[in-house]
Amino acid sequence: MTMTPSRPTSPPQADRWPGLDVVPSGPRARVSAQIAQRLFVAAVDRLDVTVHLDLPEGRRTIGRGGPEMTVHRPEELWARVGRHQLIGFGEAYLTGAWDAPDLGGFLTVLAAEMQHLVPQNLQKLRTIVAKRPPSHQRSSKQNSQSNIAHHYDLSNDLFELFLDPTMSYSSALFPGSPADARAEDLEPAQAHKIERLLDRAKVGAGSRVLEIGSGWGELAIRAARRGATVRTITLSVEQQHLAEARIEAAGFSHLVDVEICDYRDVTGEFDAVVSVEMIEAVGHDYWGEYFRTIDSVLAPGGIVAIQAITMPHDRMVATRNTYTWIHKYIFPGGLLPSVSVIEQITHEQTSLRLVERQAFGQHYAATLRLWDDAFLGAPEQVAALGFDETFVRMWHFYLEYSRAGFASGYIDVNQLVLARPDHA
Repeated sequence: MTMTPSRPTSPPQADRWPGLDVVPSGPRARVSAQIAQRLFVAAVDRLDVTVHLDLPEGRRTIGRGGPEMTVHRPEELWARVGRHQLIGFGEAYLTGAWDAPDLGGFLTVLAAEMQHLVPQNLQKLRTIVAKRPPSHQRSSKQNSQSNIAHHYDLSNDLFELFLDPTMSYSSALFPGSPADARAEDLEPAQAHKIERLLDRAKVGAGSRVLEIGSGWGELAIRAARRGATVRTITLSVEQQHLAEARIEAAGFSHLVDVEICDYRDVTGEFDAVVSVEMIEAVGHDYWGEYFRTIDSVLAPGGIVAIQAITMPHDRMVATRNTYTWIHKYIFPGGLLPSVSVIEQITHEQTSLRLVERQAFGQHYAATLRLWDDAFLGAPEQVAALGFDETFVRMWHFYLEYSRAGFASGYIDVNQLVLARPDHA
């Protein structure tokens, strides 16, 4: 179908890059840059990568061989990493201080060794050095809509450029090997992912379905096609408008309501609660409230089916109070849960129990690869939407940074089914 153009918004790059043109300087920056340089070189010497350093005296190559990185402005890289750690590493890519021909491959090697890039005896300094998330990004009711708008209200037309026709902005589930997935495989794989989740939630004719996080309406359409009535909620005005248009075009407006609503305000009773990659935006302070709300609206015999990006429990605990590049530039206020913490919270605070889990992280790596290929393949359309070159580098880095996390196994994605013990 032809997408309805996004309504005019402020220029996408306006106020997006405050301070990015300023390289840290001064005595403190010089000391931290020297430390960053030593740690970087020591780490690269242990990794299967090749790093070219463009120095005043000529090019120097370090590393043990593998995906390549070229550092055009080493002093800028050291300064940014020294003062802002991994945020500075990402920002140095945004400014062009370094490049990598296979960005995802290079970042995958780093992600696989993430826990060992900094020596163990220095990792205890994390709480002193690492920045904490700003209070205005905390996922409270007051902040959540602005957090969501920062990402999802960028432009429906931008997302249309790289997503498949289902407009699914979450991991696909490929029937075959994800490593072999091609662009034409993405749409059926997204449909397969959604149908599997609806199957696990037992959605059928007459089912009353609550969807937390509407996306652009594909899951609601497919649930309505089964004969269910759907209440789907979102905090993105842009998503609401396009979801409503797509649902109307599919002929299911009489079965689906798309509402601007915080999950904490939901009332009613539902036979199934489904949610695809929304829990990542909830924040660890509110996971209990999220699951208590679901428990309170789930009808007797009801089932909960959630698709969630997760990380190992120890890494989640170690990083949950760390402000990251993703927080600053992509998803304010978010945090990936572990499966363990979901089990713990639901066991302690609700009547729900985890009864089924399917992990498919390599499928997300393939999904992100296809998204990035499509995004990079549409430079003229991206520019026509008003996005500048820094945004292009940011979005490319975001997609490949994420792909590296899944490809390396540092993070994962799961479909989780929860039910009450009597029903399970």
